Amino acid sequence: MRILSLLSESRMLGIRAGAEPHRFTGIWFVVVDGRLFVRPWNDKAGGWHRALLLEARGAILVSDREIAVRARKVGGERLLDAIDSAYAGKYDTKASRKWVRGFATLRRRKTTTELLPV
Repeated sequence: MRILSLLSESRMLGIRAGAEPHRFTGIWFVVVDGRLFVRPWNDKAGGWHRALLLEARGAILVSDREIAVRARKVGGERLLDAIDSAYAGKYDTKASRKWVRGFATLRRRKTTTELLPV
């Protein structure tokens, strides 16, 4: 799939939640078993994650290509563990370690979201 190829070449993507046009926010992401997963660092009331909870539609921007997506909540310990491992494997620099540890905390694991092309 072309989208997975674009994602494999990227370390960040832009995300825009909801149908209203506004700027894209740059975030880290991982792909596990051909599926795209994201977690917010700050789950603020006005942030992209909360907007996706209200309206499960949005868009991602990867390699200058805008792709419409829908969001789905993720559960299951095995899958969440695989996502933690994927973050650790992808973002493996010394400077990234703090952030990778933070993404593996319970409160951030509970916000894990899968993004599916519309």
